[in-house]
Amino acid sequence: MKKEISHTFSLGQLVLFSLPAVAMLMVTSLYTAVDGVFIARYVGSDALSAINIMLPLDTLSYGVAIMLGTGASAVIGRKLGQGRTQEAYENFSLVTVAAVVIGLALSVGIIVFFEPLAVWLGASPRLLPYCMQYGYILFGASVFTVVQVMYQSLFITAGKSQLALWLTGFSGVLNVVLDWLFIVVFQWGMAGAALGTIAGRIIGGIVPIVYFFAKRGGMLSYGALRWDGRFLAKTLSNGSSEMVSNLAAGVTTLLFNISMMELSGEDGVAAMTIVLYTQFVYTAVYIGFSNSAAPVISYHYGSGNRPYLKKLFRSCVVIVTASTVLMLAGSIVFAKPLISLFAKDQQTVFALAYHGYMIFIWNFLFAGYNIFSSGLFTALSNGAVSAAISFLRTLVFVTGSILLLPRVMGMDGIWLAIPLAEALTFCVAVFFVIRYGTREYHFLGRE
Repeated sequence: MKKEISHTFSLGQLVLFSLPAVAMLMVTSLYTAVDGVFIARYVGSDALSAINIMLPLDTLSYGVAIMLGTGASAVIGRKLGQGRTQEAYENFSLVTVAAVVIGLALSVGIIVFFEPLAVWLGASPRLLPYCMQYGYILFGASVFTVVQVMYQSLFITAGKSQLALWLTGFSGVLNVVLDWLFIVVFQWGMAGAALGTIAGRIIGGIVPIVYFFAKRGGMLSYGALRWDGRFLAKTLSNGSSEMVSNLAAGVTTLLFNISMMELSGEDGVAAMTIVLYTQFVYTAVYIGFSNSAAPVISYHYGSGNRPYLKKLFRSCVVIVTASTVLMLAGSIVFAKPLISLFAKDQQTVFALAYHGYMIFIWNFLFAGYNIFSSGLFTALSNGAVSAAISFLRTLVFVTGSILLLPRVMGMDGIWLAIPLAEALTFCVAVFFVIRYGTREYHFLGRE
């Protein structure tokens, strides 16, 4: 279904339009989880724990990429809606160059300081060798990670979400095949897992640039490379909430790891890693949907189509509500099979992960609404409100919960931290949606 962001969608059409982006991020999350399955089964639970120790550094690359992608998409989408096509093309070129430069800086910076960073992030002497084997390879390719993830948003703005899905799917299949080859057949351990991962990211980073150089970008093509400080500032400001979310996820993962290491050692960190993998897949659905809806919202906001903006908002809420019910039910039904993929022969890790998972999943009641609310305000170019929702959701409330609840409830307090943070954020998000939806953007209320 070849719909572009300038079209008006029925509810069913909006679902179909968003499916490629949802599938794309789910595939990305799934092949990340497949890395975990191969590592857990063929390298060991300590290696799985090491992956979680390094996760905050990977979230830094993802955070930068999503900030550039979502921030630029909102600005470019609005300019397309206003008929400022050439300016949008020039901005598209500039943000691509910015992603490459920032990605190269991340690659160099992380590699130079990697060992002390790994120790600071909580790598015990038992886990540090696994971190070193995996990290030097993975983070040396951070530039490709930044470009790949950024283009997942920009492909949607360009009306090429199907292409993005196929590219991500190919990268994912390549990663899985190489994981099997490098880890199982060649027995390269953590180095093999890292090589499989970066192969997919390199393909995902190079192909979009080649594609748009061929001038086949649909609504978008590269324009003249011109410096536009205001555009970059607006991009960074607009996408700051997504950056905050990812950086905060890294910080909270660090706090989780420290707390788990104190209460349950390396097995507790492995159990937390398993549970977080399931969260990545779940939240990918809402991030994908929000990334799809955001350029449409930006375009119609820029064109002044307020009646359709109201209809679009209502459709989004219906979709988020229905998927929340379905996915929470699925999470409960498939809990044991999912966890057994990672910890079939490790009873201690399985027991810890299953107990924690059944507490942890109740955050899914609120997470979809919170992610969409933040994405909504990004699409409306209100970076301040979007960042406030993300900052409270992913850092303030989670950090407070992690620091307080384990002191009162022990291990259960760690697992309950995310559900409590999501519930508190939901209250804040509802306030902002009502406040701005009725008074400023008018996507609430009667026609």
